[in-house]
Amino acid sequence: MRAKLAALSTIVFAGAGICSAQNTPAPAQANFSTVYCSGFVTDEKVPDATRLVSGEQSNNKITFARGDYVYINRGTDKGVRVGDRYSVVRAEGDPLDVDWFKWQTKLMKAMGTHYLDAGQLRVVNVQPKVAIAEVTLSCDYMQRGDIVLPYQERPEPILKDPGAFDHFAPISGKPVAMVVQSKDYQQSAGRGNTVYVNLGTNKGVKVGDYYRIFRYQGTLAELAPQTKDFQDRLYGFGSSPGRYTWNDLPREVLGEGIVINVSRNSSTVLITYSTIDIYTGDYVEIE
Repeated sequence: MRAKLAALSTIVFAGAGICSAQNTPAPAQANFSTVYCSGFVTDEKVPDATRLVSGEQSNNKITFARGDYVYINRGTDKGVRVGDRYSVVRAEGDPLDVDWFKWQTKLMKAMGTHYLDAGQLRVVNVQPKVAIAEVTLSCDYMQRGDIVLPYQERPEPILKDPGAFDHFAPISGKPVAMVVQSKDYQQSAGRGNTVYVNLGTNKGVKVGDYYRIFRYQGTLAELAPQTKDFQDRLYGFGSSPGRYTWNDLPREVLGEGIVINVSRNSSTVLITYSTIDIYTGDYVEIE
């Protein structure tokens, strides 16, 4: 009887171990739409021979979205086949064209051209000089003239536990850059937003790397316009016994983000954790 109970106990504990392993949550990953709708900045030429030229109901439609059928200017004459997949991108710039921080336009120009990810297509019919494709993913509207690129897999990096965030992390000593622009040209961002940083493969950055985001007090050029001496003697509620400049005071660690796309001079970064609003003009360092 004791032998049977011991065997049963072993089975129960073994089963509990299996259940525990099965119930352990898998590490979080950046989801499909986040990765494939993030856009990118590159200083390299993007092949633009293949274009979206029209689509069904074009007599009253100027944009196209998921479920629509669109036409691309390549057919059997260029080797297009049913089932081929494509990504649709469009070069864009900030419509306001106003600098939020001192070097924004200069840095963005050095990084290259911003391309918006409009979505993805799957070819459903091929004719001699044109192909019909279904829009299978919409990140933004598509329009005539958008660039159509052969589909390429993008890795979906694993996210670390945000509970490990160190609010007082020391300087890493690794390359430092700036949050130069955001995906939607807004000047503030937070958890779940995508931003572009002026650091890329030329400095060894790769998909899955983490950036720590921080700022200094007392600077007047790197973020929203400020008033001189705001850091220690402003607003009428007292002042410090001496003047403190930005390099006299601790930096503020604001959050962190993971690289989901990278080119030579630029990283596309998903902000995974933030304590307060992050602005274009804030600094980043590789963790």
